Amino acid sequence: MELNSTNKKPGLLYSCYAATSRIGEQFIPEHVFSHVISGSLTIFDGNETHVFKGGDFSFGKRNHLAKFSKQPPAEGGEFQSISIYLDQHILREISKEQGYITSKEIHKTPVILLKPETLYQKYVDSLIPYINLSGSIDEELLSVKIKEAILLMIKLNPELKDILFDFNEPGKIDLEAYMNKNFYFNVEAKRFAFLTGRSLATFKRDFKKIFNTSPHRWLQQRRLKEAYYLIKEKGKKASEVYLEVGFEDLSHFSFAFKNAFGISPSRI
Repeated sequence: MELNSTNKKPGLLYSCYAATSRIGEQFIPEHVFSHVISGSLTIFDGNETHVFKGGDFSFGKRNHLAKFSKQPPAEGGEFQSISIYLDQHILREISKEQGYITSKEIHKTPVILLKPETLYQKYVDSLIPYINLSGSIDEELLSVKIKEAILLMIKLNPELKDILFDFNEPGKIDLEAYMNKNFYFNVEAKRFAFLTGRSLATFKRDFKKIFNTSPHRWLQQRRLKEAYYLIKEKGKKASEVYLEVGFEDLSHFSFAFKNAFGISPSRI
């Protein structure tokens, strides 16, 4: 496995980084069971910052925004983690077979630290051979591993059943409040549309009514305004804030900043 790489197979993800890495689009599409092998993983879910260290197991809820930062160990070496995505089709099959249904609405944090369990460790160890395989994994074999993860979680963390077997999609919510809270997440307009319970066309139409501009233009202006505040009032550097406010590239951020304010961020 090369350093600074991600080995992704359908439903299974292995990461190995020798330097700090931040993922691009910040959206959790499916429930995910993860294990940090070495280094540390920092996740910001919009309300809280969670730090997972080597040996930790975690659960991430689907349909949530989150920022990820992967750091190698301070003493040297690589960041390594392995994750398996809990397919909705398989969850529905288990729900039907076992009669599991969601009994109540859950408002728990979207990222949960799981207690260390020997069975979890043995399960993760069993995934390594699949990561090292060249080519694709047999779909039936992978389905068995995903089902195993789900059944393990039901056994070891039964309180997660109401989350695992909640098949509802996001409902229509207050668009203005949601965007003002989540503008710094770097996701496409279609993600924001989905998470606010709208089609993309309806999202753009409602957005225009509320903000009197397009989502793309509003997001850039809002992010630049926040960046200006962080640099001028908090004394942060452009290299520290561009990712924080939702830009992917420092040079693009600096160019947009100068266009908006007539001065480069380094001269504030």
